[in-house]
Amino acid sequence: MDRMDRKVAIPGDLLSEDKGRSGEGTYVKDDKVYSLLYGIANYRDKINVIPLAGKYVPATGDNVIGIVKDVTFSNWIVDINSPYDGLLHISEFPKRIEMDEMQNYLRIGSSVMARVKDVDSTMKVELTLNDRRLGTLKTGRIIEISHTRVPRLIGKGGSMISMLKKELNCNIFVGQNGRIWVNGNEKEMDLALKTILIIEKEAHTNGLTDRIVEFLRTETSARS
Repeated sequence: MDRMDRKVAIPGDLLSEDKGRSGEGTYVKDDKVYSLLYGIANYRDKINVIPLAGKYVPATGDNVIGIVKDVTFSNWIVDINSPYDGLLHISEFPKRIEMDEMQNYLRIGSSVMARVKDVDSTMKVELTLNDRRLGTLKTGRIIEISHTRVPRLIGKGGSMISMLKKELNCNIFVGQNGRIWVNGNEKEMDLALKTILIIEKEAHTNGLTDRIVEFLRTETSARS
């Protein structure tokens, strides 16, 4: 990409007067496109602003692991490892419940696997649990890594995460916000967390998948 196609943008910067070019990290106001984030604006058919660094910025469709931090009238307020809290409305819980029952299902400190249902231009983040793969976490362990390392943990076409699930014999749920849940027996969970931390540390290096496979097979054979 030509350097002329990129520029540093700050929240509120006017990026285009063509609302049809609004992409990730932007919002539309009065038919104009503005930057939602502090990051690099990439100008192609669509204008996308890629965050430079720092905290996870939620996007619609992301899977996340959240921790309930407050319970209010009809909403659970959820920490999603971001500058922006997630709102989980009572109607997005997979079971019909009354408002006075909310604490019985999710209380402060409860962990959930959720999906970002919507993010508006003011960064109001709406979450949902309405999918059989989502829900509350009552067993297993959660580890936190940099959200920028999540793509490497998943791998091209899901290759790395598929290999880990197979070799580790664990359930693994990867949140785009950098939180990962693993569930299995204690030894498998220990090895899973150790492996995930290696991937985070060495994400930028070549041949990582092969090294991880070798590491896991060495660890497994040493235990047998």
